[in-house]
Amino acid sequence: LWPLGPLSASEILLIGAEDQPGIRSFVAALENRRPHDHVHFQTTADLPSPGKLKADQRLILLDNPALDWRLSETAGPPALVMRVSRVQAEQRLGKSRPAFLTFLWNDAPPARQLRLARYLLPQARRIGVLYGQHSGFLLEELRHAARPLGLEIVAQDWSDPRDNRPLQHLLGNSDVLLGLDDPDLYNSKTAKNLLLSSYGRQMALIGPNAGFVRAGALASTYSDQDDWLAELDQLLDQPPARWPRSLYPKRYSVSGNQQVARALGLEPIDPNAAAQVLAEGEPTP
Repeated sequence: LWPLGPLSASEILLIGAEDQPGIRSFVAALENRRPHDHVHFQTTADLPSPGKLKADQRLILLDNPALDWRLSETAGPPALVMRVSRVQAEQRLGKSRPAFLTFLWNDAPPARQLRLARYLLPQARRIGVLYGQHSGFLLEELRHAARPLGLEIVAQDWSDPRDNRPLQHLLGNSDVLLGLDDPDLYNSKTAKNLLLSSYGRQMALIGPNAGFVRAGALASTYSDQDDWLAELDQLLDQPPARWPRSLYPKRYSVSGNQQVARALGLEPIDPNAAAQVLAEGEPTP
């Protein structure tokens, strides 16, 4: 039986625009998990066109330039796309999802964020959601997830974040704000206004990501590097023909801002207890 080991080794190629320390540590961590495989990193500049690569290589795309490189032609090995959110994919590709790509989304699933809001704020019924040009497509999914929870989605178009009226209008008609991971709306320029405006009304912001929780949002779910590696490990054990078109990591944690919880008169957040309650509500495959 011994030849099965070396014979079944895969060549795993991680691709990104530039070689950075963060990427290097990710590649090293994947190498540790898959000692039988040949794991290595190359920049897009050093690669030929996708069609010139060996068909049995496993590709992992680590940023938008890597995605652009793989989209340059349909020929070539299938690829796992990381570090792209659903809003970014919508912006980049519209409704099309090429069959040679599998997306491992890096934003928190909207339905899970909704369940987090319900767990932390059981009295809240009207969930305020700002959306922009590229994130409106998520509203239907949120409404679908809200119904069985007895929640109502109050959606507000915020195409121009310099205009504060839509935000104020939404805050006046909601019990809690749920942030979609839309970089046009939630970024370093808008953060201060969003957080000060919501706290001016004693209102919590859930999400859109762990970075916003550090800045002053109440809580969010997120997946860390170990969660991503566990997901990749499982996918790489399967032939690419069995990879799903898109998925979220099964493993995740909850990040909570205790200072904000105190300021809003809420109980301290127990991240482990919250994650456990959310896991019980996860749809099973």
